[in-house]
Amino acid sequence: MALYALLLRLAAPFNPKAAAWVAGRQELLPRIARALAGDAAPRLWVHCASLGEFEQGRPLIEGLRRQYPGHKIVLTFFSPSGYEVRKSWPGADYVFYLPLDTAENARAFVAAVQPRLAVFVKYEFWYYFLRELQQQYIPAVAVAAIFRPSQVFFKPWGGFFREILSQLSYIFTQNEASAKLLRGLGLARVSVAGDTRFDTVAATALAPARPLPLAEAFVADGAPVLVAGSTWPEDLPALAPLLRKHARAMRFVVAPHEVSEAHLQEIEAALPGLTVRYSLASPATVAEARLLLIDNVGMLSQLYRFGRFAYIGGAFGAGLHNTLEAAAFGLPVFFGPRYERFQEAVELVELGCAFSVDSARQLEAAFDRLYYNEEARLKVQDTSLDYVHTHAGATGRILQQLKTMNYEL
Repeated sequence: MALYALLLRLAAPFNPKAAAWVAGRQELLPRIARALAGDAAPRLWVHCASLGEFEQGRPLIEGLRRQYPGHKIVLTFFSPSGYEVRKSWPGADYVFYLPLDTAENARAFVAAVQPRLAVFVKYEFWYYFLRELQQQYIPAVAVAAIFRPSQVFFKPWGGFFREILSQLSYIFTQNEASAKLLRGLGLARVSVAGDTRFDTVAATALAPARPLPLAEAFVADGAPVLVAGSTWPEDLPALAPLLRKHARAMRFVVAPHEVSEAHLQEIEAALPGLTVRYSLASPATVAEARLLLIDNVGMLSQLYRFGRFAYIGGAFGAGLHNTLEAAAFGLPVFFGPRYERFQEAVELVELGCAFSVDSARQLEAAFDRLYYNEEARLKVQDTSLDYVHTHAGATGRILQQLKTMNYEL
């Protein structure tokens, strides 16, 4: 941890994310202690690694608020990409960075927050924080957790990491395979609750649409729209030829995962003269453009409602991003080859609602099969919607289980 912090400090002058990580932790513990000092209300602590985990935990946080209305919610993030976007989120009473996982920091943080319950969303099982919670008899649960045999917990040399898991009071997994792996380690306080993201995306799709005048003006002519979400530079060689082929008949909304100037310029080069950046757009300019380039963070989940098709980035690189946000609106989903670690993507492919490709030619062929066959597209739409809604409900199962655990919340 000390080495990790040192590397980030060295990178900070050259990397904005590293700079934000370092700046956010300066005098962090004193700031947390001061913020909480005058508040005597009982507290619930929810930790999310980044923005994706926040969206996964969001319905549970909102459910905790309803179930325990007299409690304050303390929300922490490890990554700047989560904290900077959600630091003013009204669903939490306090939002902080998580201090680095050391024995001293854990003691100071838990003493300042004094949570009645700690919730860790999906990943990030920090040894010293969990040890301190256990020593203070504060229950700690993991939600929406997913495990694979290849992880270090299940290796012969993974004893230290298995000890971390044993410090959790309860683990709610996404699937039975994960629960079986944990039970194989002798962990009994485990149950399958499902994936809370289904609750998030289902609620987003059913909620009243947030006004987005520029996007509404962009799609006003009724042309088919493809929404490309969380794209990376590695996605463009496959995606750009499709954009160019259908530029006259379609419209495209592209939301990069990271809004770097270099990546924005790469996307603009795919349709030169036909692309407009969201921050520079007006109703008149978006009407003339064929590609609306989203140069901000936080809008993507709302944009899928304008789409007829979706492309999800990341699977030509480190790994696929969230496919459920698009599936909740019934969109056929296309992505690259690296998706096997994502259960929902595997299931959507098996259902014929998602399509993995490894080249521009494959993407064009898969896309055109639905673009030119409305009956097939509508079948995908119905199957996707059914898939999302039948898998919702994890939040309610977790909240009900928490009620039965007799925690003095």
